[in-house]
Amino acid sequence: MRYKKVAIVCAVVCAALVLSVAAMASDPQSGTWKFNAAKSTYSPGPAAKSITLTVVSEEKSIKIHSEGIDGEGKATKVDFTANFDGKDYPATGIAAGDMVSVERVDGSTVRVNMKKAGLTVMTVTSVVSMDGKLRMSTFAGKDNEGHDVKNVVVYDKE
Repeated sequence: MRYKKVAIVCAVVCAALVLSVAAMASDPQSGTWKFNAAKSTYSPGPAAKSITLTVVSEEKSIKIHSEGIDGEGKATKVDFTANFDGKDYPATGIAAGDMVSVERVDGSTVRVNMKKAGLTVMTVTSVVSMDGKLRMSTFAGKDNEGHDVKNVVVYDKE
């Protein structure tokens, strides 16, 4: 009888693990994304030369790692992990700030507020296409010099 209870508990735990892994894999934001310069627009420019974006999005949090070459040929690297709770979390490599807050708008859309001194300076809304092959991030706000920014950065899923 004792072994039967242990077997049932093990089966329930295994099923929960399988379901949580399946849920993580099904989040459309998750994956490795490559910058598509031909489909992207930058205002002001110049456009980035390359970006590789890695996203791990789970039910309650998101982790972003981005590396690339900006329009002036300088290396870029952005990292942050934040919960979908609207609270501020530290971020490194963000030109316009040092903190982010994130929210899940719907199943395919995430919004990141980039902040400096507690104020939002840039909002990035990222939407994944229905087929899961394209990610479009719209940047709206101010850059370090106070210029208006309206960039639409498109990524293809690797």
